[in-house]
Amino acid sequence: MSNTTSKWSRFVLAATVAVVLSGATGLAQTGTTDESKRKVKSKTAPVYPELARRMNVFGKVKIEVVIAGDGHVKSTRVVGGHPLLVQACQDAVKDWKFMPAPEESTQIVEFDFHAN
Repeated sequence: MSNTTSKWSRFVLAATVAVVLSGATGLAQTGTTDESKRKVKSKTAPVYPELARRMNVFGKVKIEVVIAGDGHVKSTRVVGGHPLLVQACQDAVKDWKFMPAPEESTQIVEFDFHAN
């Protein structure tokens, strides 16, 4: 990838994140997990995909997450959701950190994309 393309990609990514975080898109994304499972230490919100936004795609995405004993996300698997939204959710949940536990665990994380 050329240096110009790389700079442009970073700019577009930064601009997209800024718009999502500022709430200018008029959309909200939330990530929740069953409270009886491992607690989340830190979360990263999914970036609402531009194509999904333009097409007014809303809804829930469910991701099965395998969490290592130290709390990092070991793997993810899509359980359900609109194809235009699932990759953003998988990318975000891979950055989540959970509380440490004696062993690996699996749980479902649900994201909800909806109009504010």
